[in-house]
Amino acid sequence: MAADINEGSVPSYYREIHQAICSRTDERVPISVFQRVLSRTSLSATVQNQIAEHVNSGDGFLNKVSLYKGLALIALAQQGKPPSPKLLENFIQEFPKPQLGEPKELQSLKMQPVQENPLNLSLTLAELLKKDTIKVELIPEKKGLFLKHVEYQVTSDRFTVSVYRRYTDFDVFHELLLQRYAYRVVPALPPKRALKGVLTSMSEREFIEGRRRALARFLNLVARHPVFSEDELVKTFLTFSGSDVQTKLRDACKKLGDEFMTCKYATQAKDYLPADIQSQFSSSRELIKNIHNSFQKLRDRAERMSERSKENATDLLMFGKELSSLGSDESPVPILASCKSPWAALRRSVKGLSVEFSLLSEKAAQQGRREEDDVVEKLNLFLDLLQSYRDLCERHEKGVLHEHQRVLQKYGVMKRQMMSATVQPKEQVSVEQLESRIVQQENAIQVMELRNYFSLFCLHQESQLIFTYLPITSHILGAFVDSQVQGHKEMGDVWQDLHSKLKSLFGDGNGQCPPLSPK
Repeated sequence: MAADINEGSVPSYYREIHQAICSRTDERVPISVFQRVLSRTSLSATVQNQIAEHVNSGDGFLNKVSLYKGLALIALAQQGKPPSPKLLENFIQEFPKPQLGEPKELQSLKMQPVQENPLNLSLTLAELLKKDTIKVELIPEKKGLFLKHVEYQVTSDRFTVSVYRRYTDFDVFHELLLQRYAYRVVPALPPKRALKGVLTSMSEREFIEGRRRALARFLNLVARHPVFSEDELVKTFLTFSGSDVQTKLRDACKKLGDEFMTCKYATQAKDYLPADIQSQFSSSRELIKNIHNSFQKLRDRAERMSERSKENATDLLMFGKELSSLGSDESPVPILASCKSPWAALRRSVKGLSVEFSLLSEKAAQQGRREEDDVVEKLNLFLDLLQSYRDLCERHEKGVLHEHQRVLQKYGVMKRQMMSATVQPKEQVSVEQLESRIVQQENAIQVMELRNYFSLFCLHQESQLIFTYLPITSHILGAFVDSQVQGHKEMGDVWQDLHSKLKSLFGDGNGQCPPLSPK
């Protein structure tokens, strides 16, 4: 049985390896060192992971028996057998010897850093946010009133440079990013929207401002992406100050090609994928879809609160203006026989109250802007990322998988034609041409299969990116609470001042305002 593995049931080679890699303080072997031993084999990443799972006890170490078990599984896998512990049960002959080289050569593995699996993202949200911060500001122009004249100043904190870009520059940049990184989350651009009919100056300004914000979100997501951030296309867009940035971008893209052609892991992606990658993809996709729907509802509520703050600011301002108008009425007050009206004196006091209401309006407007800038904008940033992930999933299914199926169907047709040509003699030239086409199609199938695995490889990484961004929820909630605390405090201070002023203006001899209705 595998549980009966002991000093006498294993080759001396096993004991020599244990002595070479065990800890100095005890006989245990750190799991990280065993993983380095695995990396010296020619086994695929999938097989290596399976062996590590079979022997890992969860405490970060392997005892002597677990190490022997792992070495036996390595040897069996090198013989082409599945690395299953069941194969070790009732093993009568001596366990096979794994091909790992001289034991003394393995001693250095205790000092080497662990080679990280390229499939895994090791970045935190803080590290992503530190990569760069992009500011996009509108450059006012006096060439006309139409959107085609809008220009933006783009400033990168990372490259400490400012460049000027038109919307068409963004459009070309986005198109080339999609060409180069079809298997990654490329955020969408806001619509260009051609002017139709006559727009009011306010609605046009709102559209331009909304587009500016969306372009800033697009660039920040791209500049902070772990892959995009190191790409020549991104650097060119953020730093090139020449007259024709679009030509420069297209030239760079032609030299680079798409990611599948340049990534060193592209042809090995299958080896790094977990066995249940399809199941993981489906569950991640469904969860992220639900998260997206929830964040959309949060954003909609936050937008309504921001709009209400702005509407409140308008109402407070108009309320103050009405008070000022009321107090500015210089019409003489008639002297009535029954009483002497105090209105002549009171209306001057009413006019003075408009100052506090103007200040309240200003504070409410600031509250609306804080809610929009600190809460709504952060929600929109994350929503842009979530939507781009859902777009990526559709590209994977409708693009890579559909193309793979199309190539397979074409190959099937050619094979049937070849069989027909074998049964019914045809000209030698046509048969050779058909054979050549079949070989080309087989190569195309192989490439499509590699692209499919690479697409899943990238999808797995992009799923991790989404979950790495999820802690931004605490940033958003923190900004929301802070904005409410600050807004209520500032407005509360003004309301308190107004309350004191009212008591001094309208209060009785004891400083109390008389009740408006009987209690």
